[in-house]
Amino acid sequence: MDLSNLNAPNTQNRGASANTDGNEHVKCLIIGSGPAGYTAAIYAARANLSPVMIQGMQPGGQLTTTTEVDNFPGYPEGVDGNALMADLKKQAERFGTDVRWGMVTQVDFSGSVHKVVVDGEKTITADAVIISTGATARYLGLESENKYRGGGVSACATCDGFFYKGKDVAVVGAGDTAAEEATYLANMCKKVYMIVRKDYMRASKAMQKRVDETPNIEVLYEHNTKEILGDGNVVTGARLIKKAGTAEESETEIKIDGFFLAIGHTPNSDVFKPYIKTDETGYIITKPNSTHTNVPGVFACGDVMDHTYRQAVTAAGSGCKAALDTERYLASKE
Repeated sequence: MDLSNLNAPNTQNRGASANTDGNEHVKCLIIGSGPAGYTAAIYAARANLSPVMIQGMQPGGQLTTTTEVDNFPGYPEGVDGNALMADLKKQAERFGTDVRWGMVTQVDFSGSVHKVVVDGEKTITADAVIISTGATARYLGLESENKYRGGGVSACATCDGFFYKGKDVAVVGAGDTAAEEATYLANMCKKVYMIVRKDYMRASKAMQKRVDETPNIEVLYEHNTKEILGDGNVVTGARLIKKAGTAEESETEIKIDGFFLAIGHTPNSDVFKPYIKTDETGYIITKPNSTHTNVPGVFACGDVMDHTYRQAVTAAGSGCKAALDTERYLASKE
């Protein structure tokens, strides 16, 4: 990782200054990029907060793993996920955001001035911090799954389902999210397989009923995915194991064009947990109708605090809210 941007004199961000101990102090620090982080940066920069952004381990967030984004407003012909994030980054930089490579490895939110350590070596203090580190979709860990990610393997039916209109797809999972995504896909796809590891679903009775009453959904109970099949570019099928580890174990293949993961997300919040309240899954808890966390001057936006919608446009909206909350917080301290 190139750390030159972290150690070089900061000529772009006029809001930064050196502490007596040599560490850097900024007015507004944004941790994480993606739609939430970049939108927060745009609004914070336009409010003259001179934001510094530490991009994190995946600059641009989850959308950089998506080839085509068809549901973000303003792109009537769709847009490549990387191109969309590049546009947002340019817009944030246009207003003066100092965007840097780096990974936040430690924080100290115990005082009125917040301390953040980047890449284990550089300390930045900030009057306000916006957390927009997102969440990571859970995958099965198959080599073929990674090979076809973006070529038929997806962790978001709402994002990518449109591309499989009239085709056959599979959804892995047994909870409410899997049931919801399966019924969503059933409205546009010819056939939807639900691959369920056990002999029952964990989804609520209401969601199970919706699945059972949808004629083009077939639930494959007691099935595990062994391999995702493809032609080298896109998904063409999946090899499944039925009743694995029993005397009745057998293999079968299904022909599909899309393979959707619905086995949950992991919020990227571990580094903040000593100070920031999270729910049992790790999503940051914010105060009602705001982006305020339990620590004054620390705000959260995007998928790291949203376990319901998890869309690029809702993340962007919450990034706007976080910047506005930050602006008002800092104004109240003057």
